[in-house]
Amino acid sequence: MSKESFTRGVALAALLATLCGIADAGVVAPTGAPACAEAAASVLPEPAQCLRGYELDPGGETPSLLAALYQRNGTLVENHHYAEASRVMDCAEAVAGADPAPAVAQELARRRGVIEFRRECPLQALDWFKRALAAAERSENRLAQGKNWNNLGAALLRLGDVRGAVQAQTQSLALLRNVPGESARPLNNLAEIYRDQGDLAAAVRYYRQARDAHLAAGNAGEAAHTMESWGAALLDSGDVAGGEALLLQARAQMVRDGNRKYQQRTDAELARAALLRGDVAAASRWVDSGLAAVAAAEGETAPAPLQLQAARVARLRGQPEVARERAGAALRALAAHDSDRPALLAELAAAHEALGQWPQAMAALRESERAAQALREAQYDRETRWLQVRFETAERDRTIAALASGNQVRTLALWLTVVSALAALLGLTVFFLRRQQRARVAEAARRARLDEEIDYYRRAAAELGVDRARLQAALDSREDAVLVLDGAGQVLAANRAAGELLRPGAAEAPVGRGFGELLGADDARGFALALERLEESSAPQRLAFALGGERLQGQLSESGQGEGSLVLGLQRAAAEPAADAAHDGAHDGAHDGAGPAEPLALEVEPAASGDEALRQSFRRALVELMLAVVEAWERSTGQGRLELAEKSRIWRVTVDDGRLRARAMERYLSLSKLPRQPRWRDVLRSGYYVLAECALEEPVRGELQRHVDAVLAYTRRNALV
Repeated sequence: MSKESFTRGVALAALLATLCGIADAGVVAPTGAPACAEAAASVLPEPAQCLRGYELDPGGETPSLLAALYQRNGTLVENHHYAEASRVMDCAEAVAGADPAPAVAQELARRRGVIEFRRECPLQALDWFKRALAAAERSENRLAQGKNWNNLGAALLRLGDVRGAVQAQTQSLALLRNVPGESARPLNNLAEIYRDQGDLAAAVRYYRQARDAHLAAGNAGEAAHTMESWGAALLDSGDVAGGEALLLQARAQMVRDGNRKYQQRTDAELARAALLRGDVAAASRWVDSGLAAVAAAEGETAPAPLQLQAARVARLRGQPEVARERAGAALRALAAHDSDRPALLAELAAAHEALGQWPQAMAALRESERAAQALREAQYDRETRWLQVRFETAERDRTIAALASGNQVRTLALWLTVVSALAALLGLTVFFLRRQQRARVAEAARRARLDEEIDYYRRAAAELGVDRARLQAALDSREDAVLVLDGAGQVLAANRAAGELLRPGAAEAPVGRGFGELLGADDARGFALALERLEESSAPQRLAFALGGERLQGQLSESGQGEGSLVLGLQRAAAEPAADAAHDGAHDGAHDGAGPAEPLALEVEPAASGDEALRQSFRRALVELMLAVVEAWERSTGQGRLELAEKSRIWRVTVDDGRLRARAMERYLSLSKLPRQPRWRDVLRSGYYVLAECALEEPVRGELQRHVDAVLAYTRRNALV
């Protein structure tokens, strides 16, 4: 079962305990864990005697004596002498007395918790941290409360309770946010939690905040530690360049501080980065630097990560014997359940393989898998014990409360019933968690398919737009002055003749501007009216206007290709306006002066067909699609068709009798009002827009897609696309 599954199981158990009126009154050490069974001594030593044993004056002041004992305790914990550190705390507790002040009680409990946490007993550590938090709350010390919430989060994470760990670290951050230098620790811990969960973006955000908090407090060394962890996280994600840059910054600060211990770890990570880049020589230099730092510190041994990288470098440089010896030496120095064992065993297997020692390589690989399995089982056991403790603690408190009421027989029966129910609940929890996992996988697959569809709809909508490069090429081949506008009157393209006519001597035509902006107020109103009349009747509209000190005439008409663009032919007032530059001339049969302009070769012409029934079916399909688009939009957004026209920017919105209307779009909602040459591309683009941008229910999405496919089938059958 995964860590996430057990985390949810713990949350479910806590919820059940709350609903049943069970309060968590502490943590009980689980059975089957003899290494963690020891607790604080029930009989404390005599203060004067233990103080003399530590060469302290029994007649000294209590705060000074406690400070000296705390310092000795910290040194012992750092050197992994946990039993002796616990005896020092027994002496400190005896010196503090039976009823110490809340601040002293908080520190005593916190240090006890640190000992248990460092000796891999998170359940016992959690109990001590709870006591420390209670004492800090009694003394109303926000700083101590924040630190103990941070410790609680670390213990809960070690037990596999990720949600509880995030909540505890968040509470710690809320208490320490405005304390200089103290907010960095919970920020760094939150980054580590999200890194373990695979959420790199959240981890990087918290790493950056932690680094900035350290730097703001003047703790450059602590900021370097944060950057080292941040760089390692980027390496794990595949960002070698970013990770290496952070590691180099961190190492520079560690060298300045003379921090050889952390420099060795950073050198190991830099060697890993160099190997990821394939630069064995650089990796060798970093390994040598780390080993030199080890040699400079008397009595220290190289950390396992540095030994691992040294073995890899030796193997890649053609020295498998050296790699084998290094990996073997590192393994001999490690504890049986050290988390670095699997990687070192795998590297040992690779060294054996390079030497042609196949039986030894297979044995090392099997041992690596067994070590990894042992680590997984240990984490699994911790999570299981945590869940068991939560249940047992809740049941113990419930039984005590029931016995206190005097009805022991009934309480015992209830206890047995609840235990059986909880056993059944554990089985059901496992079943439902697995079922939920399968459901999540299916939902993720559905979301991936939906994202692919949305991307397809957006590309399809873009492909239906006007290809301006082809448009400009077609226009520049003409000698008469022609502009191509969109439905709102904006200039999409203009040939050289039109640019010279509109703006003599200018370098280019006014592409990208509204044609009405080039005109005076009265002429602009006339142009707007011509656009509206064209939407109503689809018949070409003649214009006369002044521009640049001379009178011009023009004819505005639809392109006739169904893509929604308009064509404006221009002439000076001395001659008749140019005919529709992309129309077949059926709307205006004879012109004085110049005849109708040749059609623009912007699209493939529709295949001539005498099948009127097929044409009517196509028109009906367009109307049905537009109705489906509007209905889907209104159901998903709660907004009307006017908002659809404004946000999609496909349909022009006009002012009619003091109110806004999308008259062009409304003509496509009725078969009787549908234009003779419908702008079918704009209808399709509207469908793609709603499919891509709206959160549609599956039935609505399927119905809309069916209408889109129907229109596409007609257009492909008749060579319209």
